[in-house]
Parts: sequence; C-alpha cells; structure tokens
Amino acid sequence: MRRTPRSRARGTADRCATGRGSAVARAADGSDAGEPATAGAHGDVRTRCVRRALERGLSLATAESLTAGLVCAGLADVPGASGALRGGVVAYATELKRDLLDVPADLLAREGPVHPDVALAMAAGVRRRLGADVGVATTGVAGPGPSDGRSAGTAYAAVVGPGGGRVLPLHLPGDRAAVRAATAHAALALLAEVLEAPDDAPPGGSPPTDAPAPGTADPRSR
Repeated sequence: MRRTPRSRARGTADRCATGRGSAVARAADGSDAGEPATAGAHGDVRTRCVRRALERGLSLATAESLTAGLVCAGLADVPGASGALRGGVVAYATELKRDLLDVPADLLAREGPVHPDVALAMAAGVRRRLGADVGVATTGVAGPGPSDGRSAGTAYAAVVGPGGGRVLPLHLPGDRAAVRAATAHAALALLAEVLEAPDDAPPGGSPPTDAPAPGTADPRSR
C-alpha cells in the first residue's frame, strides 16, 4: 500500500554513525569525491534507491541547489524510475528556496542558504509540494571560492520521510565539478540508507539519541 505524505517532518542532524566504511560516511569526508558521477558505485546507489522505493511503494522527489538536478537525473537514469520518481525542483537562487520549497524566510535571513536546517526544509518542502512520500535535498558551496560565509566544499544533503528527517554535513575537496558530483552521490547514498531500513521502520527513521533539538545546527557540521 502506498504511503501518503504527512505534515513536515522533524529535522535532526545525522552524525553518520554508520561508520567510516559506509558510503554515507565516505561521502561526508570526501573520500568518494573523486568518483565520476556516472561510474561504479554511484550507478549502483541510484539503482538501490529506485529498486527499494518500488519495493516499498514509495514515491520520491528532489530539491536541489548546487547539484542543479544531478540527483533527480541520476534517479531518472534507472529503468523503471517512473514508478517511483515524482519529479524535482532546482532552486538555485535563495528566494526560490523560499517561494518554491517553503523554506522559512527568517531561517534564510538568519543562516543563509547553506545550512543543515535549510537542507531539511527543502526536503520537507519538495515532499509536500510534489506529493511524494520521501524528499531528498542538497545545498552547498561548489566553489571555487567561499559564498554566504561558507567555504567551498561545504554542503548538506537531507532526506525527509514519514518517519522524520536526516541531514548529512559534507566537507568536500576538489573543483566545482567534483564537489557537485560528490554531493549528489552523498545525497543518493543517504537516500538509499533511509529506504533500506527495515520495512516496519517509516522512511526517515528515528533520530540519533545525541542529535540536537529541531531548528538548531550541530556545531560539528559548521
């Protein structure tokens, strides 16, 4: 039975407690940053996302800033993706995050567009706007220089579903292309991890016990 979207999920910061060997943990510190967007494990993680979404009867939507559609395009590359993928929104400009994805204006004014709570709000907003069960979002600074007070390579990937939200802080090396590709890969890896949770666990999962309160940033992610 298809699960329907619920009200905005509560956001929590994900510390990548899955360990250094996981795809999510490798993406967070940039050790997968050199992997091309269409190669090897990246293609595999796209397939895992679509296959598991189809198995669970879940629909997906993407909200992207610095990746500018790479996550949505990656999912769409998988045969059968139309059974799970609702669509995507590229909100590159800050005001579009507010107007198209319902990111609170006061949050954007206070923290800027590159912030964990903004990533969570983007994922929640696209989930609601596109009528999807699970939303995945990216925001960050691709470089070459800093922007909005954040250094190049700073990014966040977030996933929000009926069970809550998870956000992954990223600190990535490389040029613009490498940072964008690695951010897209990290978002897909996080989405796959959420979707591959046990069937009785709603997508999004429960927050870690040491996660910060909703609406606050984990200082370790700065």
